[in-house]
Amino acid sequence: MVARIGAIVQARMSSQRFPNKVLHEVAGKPMLQYLLERLEHCSCLDTIVVATSAEDSDKAIVDHCKEHGIAFCQGPIHDVAGRFKEVLDRYQFSSFVRVNGDSPLLDQHLIEKAVDIFSKGNFEIVTNVLKRTYPKGQSVEVLRADTFRNGYELMRKNEHFEHVTTFFYDRPDNFRMQNFALAENLSEIHLSVDTRRDMNTFAAIISKMDRPHWQYGLEEILSIHQQIWYTAGREPGA
Repeated sequence: MVARIGAIVQARMSSQRFPNKVLHEVAGKPMLQYLLERLEHCSCLDTIVVATSAEDSDKAIVDHCKEHGIAFCQGPIHDVAGRFKEVLDRYQFSSFVRVNGDSPLLDQHLIEKAVDIFSKGNFEIVTNVLKRTYPKGQSVEVLRADTFRNGYELMRKNEHFEHVTTFFYDRPDNFRMQNFALAENLSEIHLSVDTRRDMNTFAAIISKMDRPHWQYGLEEILSIHQQIWYTAGREPGA
């Protein structure tokens, strides 16, 4: 069987802090679409699948995927890990990249970096999350599909089902895991979108771009973020 690597994007509308944020429009485009376009410009992915729930509240995500020709899979709303397993069962990926739908500025080159490390080493998991140095919204996790399936059968805690990979990080000695990190710890910088303030920050960054957004890597995004911060004299979006 030919090795296939896919990106699985977890997304739902029922965020407690900012409901419907994944389809909130910035510059005429839903936030989720920014992330999907970045993934589409990632050279190492065979398929991108949005893993959402089968609840009526997430029908709008399904409709968006259908409109833009994006593969999707619907599953349990709270058992997010179960959704991932359903995607793996349907698409038969040999490995996959876990992506959060609240990360519209995720630098796709970080995925390429992680997959390169993964493909050259005998690893089950490659991540930049075990020891966080990257900004929030730049998390990348690559897992072997069979490792995830085996782990899923052993999950018992609600947090493991909800957070997908916590089960593995709770047992780092049980898996061949490689973490990659920055020389400088930038984990306090917030590039994910959890609140309306975060959305304002994201919109401000997009407004400063004069090229297609996927052409901006993390270094340039951080430069814009810093520029906005200094101009405003406070955290962007505050």
